[in-house]
Amino acid sequence: MNASRTRVQRRPVHGVLLLDKPIGLSSNQALQKAKWLLRAEKAGHTGTLDPLATGVLPLCFGAATKFSQQHLDADKTYETTLRLGQKTTTADAEGAIIEVRPVTCTSGQVVEVLDRFMGPISQVPPMYSALKKDGKALYEYARQGETVEREARHVVIHDLDLLDMQLSGDTPTLTLRVHCSKGTYIRTLGEDIGEALGCGAHLSALRRVRTGPFDQTACVTLEALEAMPEDERVSRLKSVDCLLPTHTVVTLQVEDAGRFLSGVRRRGDWPDLEHVAVYGDEPHALLGSAHVKAGELIPGRLLSPIEIQQILKVDPAAVPTRAGQV
Repeated sequence: MNASRTRVQRRPVHGVLLLDKPIGLSSNQALQKAKWLLRAEKAGHTGTLDPLATGVLPLCFGAATKFSQQHLDADKTYETTLRLGQKTTTADAEGAIIEVRPVTCTSGQVVEVLDRFMGPISQVPPMYSALKKDGKALYEYARQGETVEREARHVVIHDLDLLDMQLSGDTPTLTLRVHCSKGTYIRTLGEDIGEALGCGAHLSALRRVRTGPFDQTACVTLEALEAMPEDERVSRLKSVDCLLPTHTVVTLQVEDAGRFLSGVRRRGDWPDLEHVAVYGDEPHALLGSAHVKAGELIPGRLLSPIEIQQILKVDPAAVPTRAGQV
């Protein structure tokens, strides 16, 4: 398969693909391959995984790209292996080893150190990251041998489970499961744990097993996707509204649905709500997101009538139109 050289006829595709990203590909490379396999016109993702990392990568297609930002705030769960006694330039196995120290910690010390990293913590973002400073990604500075000042970020480690421990031998390691808030750098966490143990560490493996409501058991690999007939590939897409699992549902009748799609506020007896998923009644279809303040339903991100028609695969006349649209 060569996505860059093979011309395909694009088509409208709407939904979310839960991809099990392979090691070695960037998130964008994985996205482009999936987009090519689905022949999708428009695609995006909900946050990146390092090339070293594998696991759950939700990919958004068509109308789902309008709600991809909603998922950035989701908690994440990772399983990772820390190679103790070695520090690298990138804090993972892709970097060059810059320091080697003996591993002399005990199992009791490991448990005590891990306890210190539970709850709210501060992290200084790694230089090898896509975070920007003065409009330039940190990894660009790092590749030029520069180190720039970074502000510490506050994150939360909800759970930190020790899955396996090997403190002796040629390759001492810790295997951890980390349930954390958005913005947590697992490479930094691993490096900080290594420092606290007095021996240094870097990540030798990293897998995201869950992000928000999406679990690795629901994912598909690129190889499996490629082996499927085209219709089956599309059937692996989850509906657009899977990105809005905690939104309160409001359903509008046809006339109000058309006005809402035009961006017009609707009045009702709703309480104040920060996150609302708005549906049309006939046919039942997601119209977009909104919030409610002082009894007004205020539109956020909206689907177009054409997108709704494509998702439902119905006669255009059955889909609510924007007010005044013929």
